[in-house]
Amino acid sequence: MKHWFALALSLVCIRAEALDCSRPAGSLPNSAVPAGTPNAAIPIDHIVVIMQENRSFDTYFGSLNVSGYEGQVDGVRPTMSNPNGHGGTVRVFHESKLCTADINHSWNAMHTLSNGGRNDQFVINNSRRSMEYYDKTDLPYYYGLANQFAIADRYFASAMTQTYPNRMFLYAATSFGHIRNDESPSYAEFKQKTIFNVLDAHHITWKYYQTEEDYLKLFAPLHARDQHKIAKASQFLVDLAEKKLPQISFVESSEVGLQDEHPPSNIQIGQAWVAEKIEGLMSSAYWPNTALFLTYDENGGYYDHVPSPEACTPDDIAPALRPKDMPGHYDHYGFRVPFVAVSPYAKHHYVSHVTYDHTSILKFIETKFNLPALTRRDANADSMMDLFDFTHQELAVTKLPSAAMDPKRALYCKQHPRGI
Repeated sequence: MKHWFALALSLVCIRAEALDCSRPAGSLPNSAVPAGTPNAAIPIDHIVVIMQENRSFDTYFGSLNVSGYEGQVDGVRPTMSNPNGHGGTVRVFHESKLCTADINHSWNAMHTLSNGGRNDQFVINNSRRSMEYYDKTDLPYYYGLANQFAIADRYFASAMTQTYPNRMFLYAATSFGHIRNDESPSYAEFKQKTIFNVLDAHHITWKYYQTEEDYLKLFAPLHARDQHKIAKASQFLVDLAEKKLPQISFVESSEVGLQDEHPPSNIQIGQAWVAEKIEGLMSSAYWPNTALFLTYDENGGYYDHVPSPEACTPDDIAPALRPKDMPGHYDHYGFRVPFVAVSPYAKHHYVSHVTYDHTSILKFIETKFNLPALTRRDANADSMMDLFDFTHQELAVTKLPSAAMDPKRALYCKQHPRGI
């Protein structure tokens, strides 16, 4: 195998895409047929979404060029660095610890780290830890998954801020002005349509498999009305076995159980949790006609070298900035995050360079079932068709690497619950 220093010369050249925000909220993917009409050209009957926490693309998948993709991925290179504020620089480095302390990923921090797209304030503001990355020795199952199925190296968080607003974009294609992890009364009063409201209106079955991280509770009226469609995350595997899986599933991991990969948790715990869900799906009766999307809500303040591109503003609601908040809007994506499309129809060992964000998952659902867009953001999002070949179904899956945890490194994490 080529040494990864040489791979820097073979990286693909990715052309910037022109931004088109012409499609309005409420528009249908196919205006020639009624809303709710399934697209027969997309042989996917079940869609599963797993969103983990706080990792950048470079942190997790930046090393794929030396683990199967041979220069096709826009990932980390040994010469990448950030100034340290004292005249020197800190280069990206392979992190030996599986658990590291949390770093700042607020609205202000993210905009500072970006620095107008220069991405050069990570070390100064978030310490050298922000430059760490992992590889296939740390995340063997994820690297096997990425090499077996389709990934995207232009998949961005929806907003340049932390978890709650990005989760809102996943469910509603907007964060309706929110830029931080707050639970203010306006959430309980929120009347904005979510993808779940649209699914209900068109009689498409869904279930939200939750833990204590019940993000759907932020939409209080929906949460109260659809309690019968909310279940424990452990029920997902039961529903697979009992052939009770709905058409759309959102599956949440637990922060308390350290499954969500949010620092300072041991990243291999989350990898094992995700592997259990994917292996359960692959061995179920649903596998032949299912697409599973694995991604992360935001980068957690960790380094990524790709500037955040422009994005369509979802609506006319401005960010609810406080006096000390940095100026900004929803007209740019957040940083890149890891993403894998897992399906018998996913292109084998493929990297897409098309720009996506969390609302692209909504657009995929909307395209399959011809559903009206929630906002301008999902109306104009790419539907991720580049990741699939619906003329070719590959049911057989090469045995993926084990997701077993390294006992010695796991012990270190137990002894250092706050990371390093």
